[in-house]
Amino acid sequence: METLVVLGGGESGVGTAILGKKLGFEVFVSDKGLIKAAYKNVLIHNGIDWEEGGHSESRIMQADLVMKSPGIPDTAPMVRSLLEKGVEVISEIEFAARYTKANLVAITGSNGKTTTTMLTHHIMKQGGLNVGMAGNIGDSFAAMVARENFEHYVLEVSSFQLDGIRSFRPHIAVITNITPDHLDRYDHIFENYIASKFRIAMNQTEEDYLIYDADDEVITGWLKDHPVRSRKIPFSLEKEFSEGVYIKENELITSINNQQSRMSTETLTLQGKHNQKNAMAASAVAQLLKIRKSTIRDSMQSFQGVEHRLEQVLKIQDVLFINDSKATNVNATYYALESMKHPTVWIVGGVDKGNDYLPLMPMVREKVKAIICLGVDNVKLVNTFSSVVDVMVETTSMNEAVQIAHKMADKGDTVLLSPACASFDLFESYEDRGDKFKQAVRGL
Repeated sequence: METLVVLGGGESGVGTAILGKKLGFEVFVSDKGLIKAAYKNVLIHNGIDWEEGGHSESRIMQADLVMKSPGIPDTAPMVRSLLEKGVEVISEIEFAARYTKANLVAITGSNGKTTTTMLTHHIMKQGGLNVGMAGNIGDSFAAMVARENFEHYVLEVSSFQLDGIRSFRPHIAVITNITPDHLDRYDHIFENYIASKFRIAMNQTEEDYLIYDADDEVITGWLKDHPVRSRKIPFSLEKEFSEGVYIKENELITSINNQQSRMSTETLTLQGKHNQKNAMAASAVAQLLKIRKSTIRDSMQSFQGVEHRLEQVLKIQDVLFINDSKATNVNATYYALESMKHPTVWIVGGVDKGNDYLPLMPMVREKVKAIICLGVDNVKLVNTFSSVVDVMVETTSMNEAVQIAHKMADKGDTVLLSPACASFDLFESYEDRGDKFKQAVRGL
């Protein structure tokens, strides 16, 4: 019996353990930290061996195969020892994909991947396809392969998950965009991060498709020097294609395999240029899967959007409060500010991942009337923007930030939480940060 060791007892780790057990592996889960009670109960219920609060090195080194959770870097000593010994160390999406014959649609990118994944899943489901949604979003892909019998999967995949693939081959791959993010995991070399994202297409053949943003110079530049074998389907707000997706005279036009469909951009529920791009990517997938044009159109109109991503919370005394806590990098915040229609009080800050805030300067000059820094260390934000806005306040509590914003905002203004940073200085996660913002707004 082959031994599967799972490093990390979170969503992907426990999902992999369930699938491994079902496939007949001898499974051992090891977590350096503590495993959450809910996951521990699943392991106990399934009779899976586990440990927490440290790794039993001698036992782990006996593994035939290791799945490591995306949060564990390749540089971790245990991972290094395994690789030196010649043990295969893979990610959950690699492990699960080996045991399903389903059609895989995989979506990656620095921003927009969650919205694009949810929108694509929504259209496929409305189109009557038997489809599951997993990966970086919601449920573990491996657990789904163990428990369900979906014919299609839409997977949101991160660069960390792609680092651990060997044979993973999506029939349709999407790269929404690539901007500097997580560079601490890539030796602060942007090229390493780009290469990681493009692993999504490394096993694709001429029968597969790569859908990508042709306005993104990082993507188009990389493709020039590193050609892919898959058929390329570009989308753009600026160019037109004989094969691809583009916008002309307020119509979103999808032209693939000599089939063309058109829909008015007015019908898209989600506003903003970045959401037009997410819609383009999703409509390209839908057309490749031969979903009816009317279904695609209806689905775009009925889609509700993603929690913590430009989520309208409440209007209080004609001031709109928007929760964009999922904006954990500068590029995401750029999109948020770009879509603001009214003078904006901007709540920003958190754990800075080596951010360069200068690209936000034109948007801040044009849209932002006041800035509230919500973080432990706001020096960089203050240095960058204090000369551009009239009012800048520092705070370390969400309640205080929301109350100050409420006082500063006039009728017709918008209060936007779009942090451009990770949340871990003051919050458990971006979801926790967004929830606390919504609670504070509702408590006004």
